Amino acid sequence: MSNFKDLDALLQSFVDGGLPGCSLQIARKGETIYEGYFGWADRESKKPLTKDSIFRLASMSKIPLYTTMMMLYEQGKFLLTDPIGDYLPEWKESKKYVRTPNGHMQVVPTEHPITISDVLSMKCGLPYCNSKAPTDDRTVTSMQQCMQPLWEKGHFTVQEHIAAMSKAILAFEPGTHWIYGFSSEITAALIEVIAGKPIDDVFQQLLFDPLGMDSTRSRFFGDIPERMVTLYGLQPDGSTVPTTIAFDEKHLPGPEHETGWARLFSNVNDYTKLMSMLANGGVYQGKRIMGRKTIDMMRANGLSPEQMKDFTDPCSRGYGYGYGVRTLIDKQKGDHNGSLGSFGWTGGFGTWCEADPEDGVSIVYMHNMVPDMEEYYHMRMRAVAYGCLE
Repeated sequence: MSNFKDLDALLQSFVDGGLPGCSLQIARKGETIYEGYFGWADRESKKPLTKDSIFRLASMSKIPLYTTMMMLYEQGKFLLTDPIGDYLPEWKESKKYVRTPNGHMQVVPTEHPITISDVLSMKCGLPYCNSKAPTDDRTVTSMQQCMQPLWEKGHFTVQEHIAAMSKAILAFEPGTHWIYGFSSEITAALIEVIAGKPIDDVFQQLLFDPLGMDSTRSRFFGDIPERMVTLYGLQPDGSTVPTTIAFDEKHLPGPEHETGWARLFSNVNDYTKLMSMLANGGVYQGKRIMGRKTIDMMRANGLSPEQMKDFTDPCSRGYGYGYGVRTLIDKQKGDHNGSLGSFGWTGGFGTWCEADPEDGVSIVYMHNMVPDMEEYYHMRMRAVAYGCLE
């Protein structure tokens, strides 16, 4: 068995080796059993990283997103078999690319509409389209063409984003393959329509207020800008330098800064509240937030053997994929010393989380660096963190 001194030593070694700063919190049955903060929130000004430091979540924003969607599901607001066109009329029909026997690509209508289940399981057929950069991916090129008017406008709402993208050509028949990407934007739009209010308000009502997550939002408020850690860029020589990204503009208040669904920011303490709730059957500090069986449904692997071939990220070895989360199905293949059924996700700036329902344990780790080097940092941290648990 490892111990928390090993964890302290590992995280300090990350900083000694060049990572500007990192933080980690582990809870069991809702009680914090480890909390550590190492390095700098801003190295140049010698501002230490603390429990109040705020991190960009990037794709780790997906767990609040899909948790909220599943909470609406267990309220009877929709069925997973519902076509998304029932809620987003522009999506009643869709088209896909198919390869003919002579090798040519054709555009044909899909055989079935995209369902909510397809969206929540990343099987809708649309990857991400975050830039105008030329690409050989026909679907991304189609998405870029749909986005051009919005890019020229300079700002757009979630609903405008979704309406524009409804004409994009899918990479495959909905439900047949797994592809990471635009499903989350569609989910955000569905939440707004189903709940009848902006997604930030839904997050606040269903998750942030009940869990006391007072430092997790999509838009800056109060002292959040001062608490946000500096984003560092990793250089070819291994050094890191402060960097800026257009992505941060999403957090600025005002409609002129809207570009669809804004990703969230948080810290390990706030995010641990969410992951602890998910690890303990939907209960946090004695209050039921959502149903245990709904969480079990959310974390169940929904990929067929053929679809598992699409799920090839090195950091997802040993995992399957449910509704918005990866879930551990093979410990040996995953080089993973946690419990089968543990589930979570990661974020492109260096955040990572996992909930272990078997032991009621949650683990939340955060750093902000690009590239994030997750395969090096996250998998080592995961091994030592789980090794600390009796």
